[in-house]
This record gives sequence, structure tokens and C-alpha cells, in this order.
Amino acid sequence: MDEGKLLFKKIEDKKLLNLIVMRNGGRTTMRIIDEILIYPKNANQLSKILNLDYKTVTYHLDIICRHKYISKEKIDNYFYYHPSDKLIKSLDEYMIIREQLRKEQ
Repeated sequence: MDEGKLLFKKIEDKKLLNLIVMRNGGRTTMRIIDEILIYPKNANQLSKILNLDYKTVTYHLDIICRHKYISKEKIDNYFYYHPSDKLIKSLDEYMIIREQLRKEQ
């Protein structure tokens, strides 16, 4: 068994692991989470920063929100996304997943 699979077996937050590793769009989800961890952003900002289609960004934001790893807050006419308490609690595991996926690129 390779190093990555061993690391992933140790991850307790299986929903987070599935969200990022087991989905085809997991790397895009990871890029969005990375940006939100820097500071809260809206979908338009994420689209520009990540050079992704707006609909792609909103699709991933909806999935991440449904899994409760980010929260959204309406300010003026925009929804801003920020890390949820659930993501903060799993941040160490998120970083392990992230680093392993970056090694595999």
C-alpha cells in the first residue's frame, strides 16, 4: 500500500476525505477551500482569482456548504463564504489531505 493510501486511512473525517479525494472535482473544491481559508470571498472573487467559470465556482460552493465545511453570509448584495467551525476542527486533516494530493500531482 502506498504512502498516500496509508495517510488517508488515518483521516477520521471521512466526509471531508470523500469531498476532496473521491470526487472528480475534488481538486477544484480544494482550491476553493484554500482561497476561503485565506479570507472570506464571494463567488465572483473566487471565479476571478481561480480563473474558473462562475457557474463552476457556485456549483462547488453549494456542495461545500451542503457538507457544512464553509458557511455563507450575506453582506449587501453578495454572499461571502468563510470557513465553518466544522472545517476549522478538521483543519489538520484537511492539510494532510491537501499536501498528499499536491505530492501526487
